[in-house]
Amino acid sequence: MSKPNDTQPARSPLLPVRLNADDKIQFNCHKGIACFNACCKNIDITLTPYDIVRLKNRLGMTSYEFLATRTTRFEMDAHGVPGVKLRTQNGSSACQFLTEDGCSVYPDRPTACRYYALGTVSMRKVGTSSEEDFYFVVKEDHCLGHQEPKVQTVREYREEQGVDRYDEANKEWRQIVLKKRSCGPTVGKPSARSLDFFYLCSYDVDGLREFVKSHGFYEVFDFDDAAIRELMDDEIALMQFGFRLLKQVLFGEMTIALKHDARDRRVERRRQLAAQAPKPASE
Repeated sequence: MSKPNDTQPARSPLLPVRLNADDKIQFNCHKGIACFNACCKNIDITLTPYDIVRLKNRLGMTSYEFLATRTTRFEMDAHGVPGVKLRTQNGSSACQFLTEDGCSVYPDRPTACRYYALGTVSMRKVGTSSEEDFYFVVKEDHCLGHQEPKVQTVREYREEQGVDRYDEANKEWRQIVLKKRSCGPTVGKPSARSLDFFYLCSYDVDGLREFVKSHGFYEVFDFDDAAIRELMDDEIALMQFGFRLLKQVLFGEMTIALKHDARDRRVERRRQLAAQAPKPASE
């Protein structure tokens, strides 16, 4: 005889109630609670561009070093658009930053950690150009924070956790990801080159800096030296500039001027390189 649970779907920790910023939730997480850090022992954290900037700077790494040693790459959709997840501790599902004293990077913890026990989703209605943000409660069995008496609005909770600043920094990138998903199927898979460019502009801010300083960038984009120097001195501005580059390349949103002869110069350069290539030995 089958047990009742054998035919019942697993209970989801996501409560199916859509919340707006001014709706109230009852939740509080603090060091004295019995379940403190339990959520950090079984993680699946997708990192945003601003998460990576904050974490790599806290650890004193370049973005390349951080991505290579602290993250794993995955495909966010059927077309292979790259995403990045935080690695866990070896041999477990616990967060790599979890210690006996708690989170070792707490002031720079990722967006997903700041939201917990809330979730968020952005939706764009058909025929509109802007997205709406909605929220929902995540109520896992181990979490005792929902039994705490503290009540506040979603807006107040987001401000308290500092996640509003993270969302603002990631806003344009989230728009890119949402637009990419809402475009529907495209003919063929994006080229490896375009996927690599998405990865560079989204996650590897130090690599992006080198690209902006390169001859290839100067050859194509009409961007004055003073503006480039500002980007070199302001990492967040550089990250945001990368989002503009992505919008221009992926969706044709032309906000960065191109040099009038950029196409002709690139064609000529490729012709010269082809001419210089060694010829195959004749049979």
